[in-house]
Amino acid sequence: MQEEKIMESKEEAEVIHCWSAPRSLSTSLMYSFAQRDDIEVLDEPLYGNFLRVTGVERPYKEELLSKTELDGNDVVKDVIYGPGVKKYRFCKHIAKHRLPGLPNELTKKGRHFILIRHPLHILPSFDKVVSSTFFELGLSALVAIYGELCELGKPPTVIDASELQENPEVVLRYLCEELDIPFQAAMLKWEAGPKPIDGIWAPWWYGSVHKSTCFTPPRKYFSPFPSSLYDLLEQSLPFYNLLKSHNKGLSSLKARVPVPKLPFPANEKLFAWVGDEIVPRDSAKVSVFDSVVQGGDSVWEGCRVYSGKLFKLEDHLDRLFDSAKALNFKNMPTREAVKEALFKTLIINGMFDNAHIRLSLTRGKKVTSGMSPSFNLYGCTLIVLAEWKPPVYDNAKGITLVTATTRRNSPNNLDSKIHHNNLLNNILAKIESNNANADDAIMLDKDGYVSETNATNLFLVKKGCVMTPDADYCLPGVTRATVIDLVKKENINIKERRISLSEFHTADEVWTSGTMGEITPVVKIDGRIVGDGQVGPITQRLQESYKKLAEVSGVVIPKPI
Repeated sequence: MQEEKIMESKEEAEVIHCWSAPRSLSTSLMYSFAQRDDIEVLDEPLYGNFLRVTGVERPYKEELLSKTELDGNDVVKDVIYGPGVKKYRFCKHIAKHRLPGLPNELTKKGRHFILIRHPLHILPSFDKVVSSTFFELGLSALVAIYGELCELGKPPTVIDASELQENPEVVLRYLCEELDIPFQAAMLKWEAGPKPIDGIWAPWWYGSVHKSTCFTPPRKYFSPFPSSLYDLLEQSLPFYNLLKSHNKGLSSLKARVPVPKLPFPANEKLFAWVGDEIVPRDSAKVSVFDSVVQGGDSVWEGCRVYSGKLFKLEDHLDRLFDSAKALNFKNMPTREAVKEALFKTLIINGMFDNAHIRLSLTRGKKVTSGMSPSFNLYGCTLIVLAEWKPPVYDNAKGITLVTATTRRNSPNNLDSKIHHNNLLNNILAKIESNNANADDAIMLDKDGYVSETNATNLFLVKKGCVMTPDADYCLPGVTRATVIDLVKKENINIKERRISLSEFHTADEVWTSGTMGEITPVVKIDGRIVGDGQVGPITQRLQESYKKLAEVSGVVIPKPI
């Protein structure tokens, strides 16, 4: 009679699904949830159906097939979503157990979360019972589950095993909040030894967790990774990394810096060209063996897009290939190949105006770390980074400059006519301007004459004459050459010569030129007001001339076909 009352009181439990790969601390997490007073747990209820359908071998296969429900439909309907005596039911699942043909209710109903662990830490121990294969690891199945749940409008919470080990209470509180259940402190500890809730396979897999009574910190040092598993690790990492990218909300665990806001939010979802392919922003990476990483051994150009055209593209490519030749690069892509990469990157991003491109060509990947170009046997690496980016300076009101103590490189050290990526000289000067709350820094040459800023070329106006420093210690910029041509077309006298710092202090007008900023007025240098502190008339004329030129000239970006 009492048994009948208990049965009558049973109702369908609210199911919480934990999906993971093997060896991901899922058993510890199951023990944790089992400590709650409002939860019953199921240990891999789909395992029997998995063995029946796939026919894979396990040491405990026959026992499992003889003692458990094998029909996946019945398991989902009667076991997973069947009546329960507690409010919640925690189902520990291995992702690969979710086979085609199971009822849609499995994912449509219930609450779901995904537990991930780096395959570097899974594979060595996993291999002790079952041979490690891509199928057995099941990370692709885990990604498929994540994708399906997102399509259903139920994106699952993703937690990482290493974070769970490092700070279990914070992670469990966060997980409970995401699952909309109250946290219980009892989840933090359990008794050692086997449990009645363990699956038949426990003696083969649960030896270490049976010795535990709580989540323990991860090992500081791991054993050498078996070289035989290296290829499988490489195959698995993209799937782990994809899921890891959705592991959000746990920034307090490692005092992580909050995700910074982008200057232009539209750049969050862009594509870049790296090597010989287009990749999403977060996948745009080069090898640690690449020369740009090993020694800044790379050349680059900045290009801007106006009204469906790449402004001064041929000039930029001339300098790119001249710089690469000066550095004796080998196995370079052709000029046409670089153009194609530029066009494809812009088109796929839909960037036909108000965009800027950082075009880099590195000496390429090395076979071993080191300085010698003889190690570069893979050919050059081409990088096309296109961003939505208006001019980076205030070209209406102007900017302020300070003079840096860091001197510009001399040609007998590192020739500035080579547009290289080794920019520490410029960065040191930029640090000085940042510390002085200025927009940029003026850099002097070895004799104390003005060279350029840390990022742009410089011009001044004195008594109607335009002057700019000789290009002996500065980059002969493409925009600089364009401005010189425009000055001549405006019938304004122009001189290229050595210019002292005091001449800039006492100039009537000053501006900088560069692809990133175009023509930018300078209103203050080293605390001294330039002219009357306003944008000068010649600067304004050249800004207008530059704008008109950019609108009508350039290499047309092909239309998508």
